[in-house]
Amino acid sequence: MRYVILLCGTLCLSTSSPAADIPEGKIRAAIEQAIPWLEKSSAGSSRENKCFTCHNHALPVLALSEAKQHDFSVDEDNLSTQLQHIHAHLKRGEQRYLEGKGQGGQVLTAGYALWALHVGGLAGDATTTAVTEYLLNDQSDKDHWTKKGTRPPSDGNEFTTTYVALRGLQEFTPEYKNAVKETRFSAVGKWLSATQPADTEDSVFRLKSLRIVQAEDAAANSAVEELLKQQRSDGGWAQKADMESDVYATGTVMAALLKTGEICRDHQAVKSGIQFLLDNQIDDGTWHVVTRADGFQPYYETGFPHGEDQFISVAASSWATMALLRSLPTEATSP
Repeated sequence: MRYVILLCGTLCLSTSSPAADIPEGKIRAAIEQAIPWLEKSSAGSSRENKCFTCHNHALPVLALSEAKQHDFSVDEDNLSTQLQHIHAHLKRGEQRYLEGKGQGGQVLTAGYALWALHVGGLAGDATTTAVTEYLLNDQSDKDHWTKKGTRPPSDGNEFTTTYVALRGLQEFTPEYKNAVKETRFSAVGKWLSATQPADTEDSVFRLKSLRIVQAEDAAANSAVEELLKQQRSDGGWAQKADMESDVYATGTVMAALLKTGEICRDHQAVKSGIQFLLDNQIDDGTWHVVTRADGFQPYYETGFPHGEDQFISVAASSWATMALLRSLPTEATSP
């Protein structure tokens, strides 16, 4: 899109104090340390829980798929197994999707699952068509998708829920439903333009949604500028204004800004953000973020550290890995 070029040309100009260049080898080493943990967390979740999870299946699949595209070594058997696990979960709920009921997690589950399947290279079939039919029909009287939830930052967030629905529909909607899809995308575009974000998760997924619905340059430019203004002096971003900077928020912001060149890799904000991620990586190769979600399911171990904080920490580690991958000079197709 045209705004990508404009932003890259504009936002590379910075008057802030220059941040130090980060050796590429240091970034690569951090990614190589993180990969085995993402593989362990996804495999452990599939072993302990037959259901699909956004944090332990979708996000690691996104990160591992992108690492593979950048020629990092990944366990391809595990990656294939996780994609099969995700598809099998949707397959079990296929009739419920056809009935308009969906599965646990509703739109968030459906959208994240389709997103991961597409990035992993799986072709559409009757199951994915059933899920897209559900997404097209769900809340069709509204101008976006919502889902109640008690597991922030993503669960219950209207911008995140809307983005994953858009992403799933963008990749898997059958051709004969394109007109319905475009109608919904148009309505969402108006909602995005009229609705302001309340926190960092809102800001990130509003920007990502604006990209999908092909919003005007001004809206996308403004969304990027607002995110940059929220960067803290330590180089990171916080989930909410009254919280400290953390890896989840910083990883999502950096991954979003770097995804398609909306900000250049040598921009000072990028250098500071990447340095924040590197500085906060634990010696074992993981990142730790404290959960603020209300637990409602039995706790289980996946082999990933950090106890009851492990699910948000897996998500944070996935986003941090994607941000680091996108900061590398070698181009690759990004999830």
